[in-house]
Amino acid sequence: MFALADCNNFFVSCERVFRPDLNGKPVIVLSNNDGCAVARSNEAKALGIKMGAPFFKIKDIVRKNGVTVFSGNMALYSDMSRRVKSVLRASAPAMEVYSIDEAFLNLEGMDIDFDRYAKELSARCFRWTGIPVSVGVAPTKTLAKIASKLCKQYPKLKGGCYMHRLQDIEKVLRKFPVDDVWGIGRKTFAKLQSMNVVTAWDYASLSQSQVNRLFGLPGLNTWKELNGIPTIEFEDAVRSKQSISNTRSFSKEITDVEALCEQVALFATMTAEKLRQQGSVCYELAVFAMTNRFKEYVRQSISNDIVFFRTPTSSTSEIVASAVKSVRQFFRADCAYKRAGVTALKIVPESSVMPMLFDDADAREKDKGLMKVLDQVNAVYGRGTIRMGICSDKVSSNSALRSPQYSTLPSDFPVVKG
Repeated sequence: MFALADCNNFFVSCERVFRPDLNGKPVIVLSNNDGCAVARSNEAKALGIKMGAPFFKIKDIVRKNGVTVFSGNMALYSDMSRRVKSVLRASAPAMEVYSIDEAFLNLEGMDIDFDRYAKELSARCFRWTGIPVSVGVAPTKTLAKIASKLCKQYPKLKGGCYMHRLQDIEKVLRKFPVDDVWGIGRKTFAKLQSMNVVTAWDYASLSQSQVNRLFGLPGLNTWKELNGIPTIEFEDAVRSKQSISNTRSFSKEITDVEALCEQVALFATMTAEKLRQQGSVCYELAVFAMTNRFKEYVRQSISNDIVFFRTPTSSTSEIVASAVKSVRQFFRADCAYKRAGVTALKIVPESSVMPMLFDDADAREKDKGLMKVLDQVNAVYGRGTIRMGICSDKVSSNSALRSPQYSTLPSDFPVVKG
């Protein structure tokens, strides 16, 4: 048996924990650089604000309806996510973190009333963190996801839904849109539409051979899961990422090569840190910078480069130096750059790398020791306390509407006055 715990309108809910006056009112949270809506309260959804809607296109709706708008505050959201996950982790034998606001729980071996468990876990998360969480329990991970969505649609479920009886599963799947099923992508949905497959039940009712022939193993796994056969493995250990990216849009176009190098150096630093956190190194580094594609009257450019490392690395100094060198090579003085980024590719575990014959082993060990000290200092005193000289201290982005870091920055801690 599996459970899927999904935080409701997570970013908005995080803001409301410290702003209870916003409960019941329309609220949206914007993406990086205040570009588009990435989280909406139910009240904002009712106004017709779509997920991913560019902010400049919905400003009239926001103004006319008194919608409260926040810039993204990842420091707050990450900390609140950690708090919710700590509650979940203590409530099940094993947990698989699926995203910042979702986690699967493996309930194997638990002989309990699962409906009561789901409702009590939802209530516990809200009581201890202030975040509303929908908990769906079912025989497969795909069905558990559907069950958790039912909690959001039907308040009478009180945050928890146990879906296991065949007649109940069929009743739900007959009304559940097939394009909303976990694992059904746009291409698969387009093909299903041509077959007049509209609901999850329509898909589950296809023959196994037909699904296998048309959609291959991924489609077959989804079909089995909808039919109550667990096929998607539970991963209680965090998998190392196959690629690591850090990209951002800038608040203002950058026309100076040194300013662009500073920003790319920051992205490269963040990428190197993430590599070391998971004990990995990379063989390749992709670097890019692009102009504002929405400004058709200015010169357009998408500049990119791929760096190949003879010996795979996670060294900040090596990755930053390579990224900056690439920027200097492809930079065009007649272009105004709006977005840039760095991606580590061909990632492998550091423990699997054999030293090259002509590698300077002593220098590499010294650099590894330096990176260890750098990470330790930054972990205690905050990211960026020690950084490469060329590295910017912050991303050039808009965040004028960002809320305080209520739970992570001492100067922003709420003060209770008697």
